[in-house]
Amino acid sequence: MNNFKKYLPWTIRIIIAFLFLLSAVAKLWHANPMVALGSFEAKQLLPMGFSNEVAPYFSRFLIGAEFAIGLAILFPYYLKRFVIPVSILLLAIFCGQLSYDISQNGMDGGNCGCFGELIKMTPFEALLKNLFAIGLLVWLYKLLPSPGNRKNFATLIIFYLVFALGLFAAFPIQLSKINSDAPVNSTVNDDFLNPEPIPGLDVVPSMNSSEKSAVKAGGKVVLDEKGKEKEPEIKEPKKPKGPKKVTSQFSAFTSYIPPAIKIDEGKKILCLFAPGCGHCQETAKELTQMRAKDPNFPPVHIVFMDEGPELIPEFFEKAGRSYSYSVASVADFWKIIDFSRDTPGVVYLWNGNVRYFSDGINEKAFDKAKFKKELDKTE
Repeated sequence: MNNFKKYLPWTIRIIIAFLFLLSAVAKLWHANPMVALGSFEAKQLLPMGFSNEVAPYFSRFLIGAEFAIGLAILFPYYLKRFVIPVSILLLAIFCGQLSYDISQNGMDGGNCGCFGELIKMTPFEALLKNLFAIGLLVWLYKLLPSPGNRKNFATLIIFYLVFALGLFAAFPIQLSKINSDAPVNSTVNDDFLNPEPIPGLDVVPSMNSSEKSAVKAGGKVVLDEKGKEKEPEIKEPKKPKGPKKVTSQFSAFTSYIPPAIKIDEGKKILCLFAPGCGHCQETAKELTQMRAKDPNFPPVHIVFMDEGPELIPEFFEKAGRSYSYSVASVADFWKIIDFSRDTPGVVYLWNGNVRYFSDGINEKAFDKAKFKKELDKTE
């Protein structure tokens, strides 16, 4: 029994430290942590009412606080006077926000973002987790002896400043994405402006002399009424019917999907990538390989998230070629791809109808075989 009382406080402290540190790390868990930060800001903070200008600062201060609390709970400095009360207060604020979310969207209202995309939790599950942590903290407060005279509050300040300022240094806020109502940069390439004719589909080519000879060599020469050789008759192939034209949800984002692209006309591929995302680069590379083998491959336009736009040239190098692209602010990017989805996103549209939409790196990830099968359909 004495051993239980001896080790119980430390057991609780380790559990609390683990939860706070996991929460902080999970919000940065991505091949490119800047993408994870942008996702957290757009999916969690903006819907809560934070503006585009405030969200990037708040996210770094919040994650810094989680790191600092996770570490401070393991030290004796102002543990009962400050660290435990602040931890309870922060969790109580989270509980209030989650309760409001549940009242508006129900208990199963999607991923709450507490552990980023690493561990997806519903708001109700997160609420239970926070209430459990508050219960442990209250229990720990009662188990600990009265505060001593250890005056090391400066150590706690150092903990927080190291983590908070470290996040700002490691993941600097890019001014280009703040107050950004238009693309940082954009280009529409020849695939859209001067599309190559698709053989046997839109254009009936004229035959040159060698091709005419090849027809003669085939053994059948047609003569007219005067006995002269007739020009070979070329029948225009039937165009695929295709689905009825509709207006897609993407056509409204004209700042990032320019009208010249005509996203709702014919076959088009829209990609939603982050420049520094390794999975996005690999997906773009696979599209390039498919394009090289398929003369009928639809034009591709990429909307990049405004996280590391300076990496776009390197992105195209890894993809194997450049594509038509634009750069969207973090908030607008997630509006385009849909808050419930993730990068890399690949959308195949035919006359505005979404025929294929892959996203993320799990069960809905880009599947080359399924994508090719959809592209090969004639109606």
